[in-house]
Amino acid sequence: MAVKIEKKIKGYSVVTPEDKAREAAPSVMADSVSLEDLVAVTPKADVIQMHERIERPEVLIGSTYKVKSPLVEHAMYVTINDIVLNAGTEHEMRRPFEVFINSKSMEHFQWIVALTRIMSAVFRKGGDVTFIVDEMKAVFDPKGGYYKSGGVYMPSLVAELGSIVEDHLKTIGMLHDPEMSEHQLALIAEKRRAYEEQTVKKNPELIASQANASETRPEDIAVTGDGTSFPPSATMCHKCHTKAIVIMDGCATCLNCGYSKCG
Repeated sequence: MAVKIEKKIKGYSVVTPEDKAREAAPSVMADSVSLEDLVAVTPKADVIQMHERIERPEVLIGSTYKVKSPLVEHAMYVTINDIVLNAGTEHEMRRPFEVFINSKSMEHFQWIVALTRIMSAVFRKGGDVTFIVDEMKAVFDPKGGYYKSGGVYMPSLVAELGSIVEDHLKTIGMLHDPEMSEHQLALIAEKRRAYEEQTVKKNPELIASQANASETRPEDIAVTGDGTSFPPSATMCHKCHTKAIVIMDGCATCLNCGYSKCG
């Protein structure tokens, strides 16, 4: 049967069989369930989830990260602003809302503006936005990548921007680092201790210098976060992407994640 629409259509939605079942449920339950029971099972809090119809507040909280890449002359400053949902309730949460990137370098201006607009649109869409981290970190520069501070390999500038987004999502609780077991931590500590003993045996003169040293040597590489240092001769680990691979007993071993080619 045809239905004539006389008013302007401002929006629409598809009614599924599940929606019809939910609408019919109250009338069916009314015959067998008391009003008190209905009130007891009714949710008391209307939890607001992130979606694109949420309007931007006048004030947003956020963080600014500095990116110093050898691929660009000037540093980049990445600002990620968050919106607070369900403020003041037990369901309060922070979700990324928009991204801005500022720099004196203008050679990448167009794609940076495009990237920030797309990222902001994805954030405002809501849902699981953590996938954007993996997509960005998988971008490789055909001219080659570089090592950022801490000895972590970055395959491209976009990948480092993705790493910043990852750090921010961890800060607000949307992502979590995989925790190492006590056995893994003990194994890494044992390998580091064995490597240091092996180095001292080969170079006895290092004993006195290490005893008097109060700071990490400039040539040592420090891992971002825990301050762990690795020998300057260490090479990149393809598992954790950190310059922490050393040769121990003829086998390449990572002093950061414990990976070893010999098992």
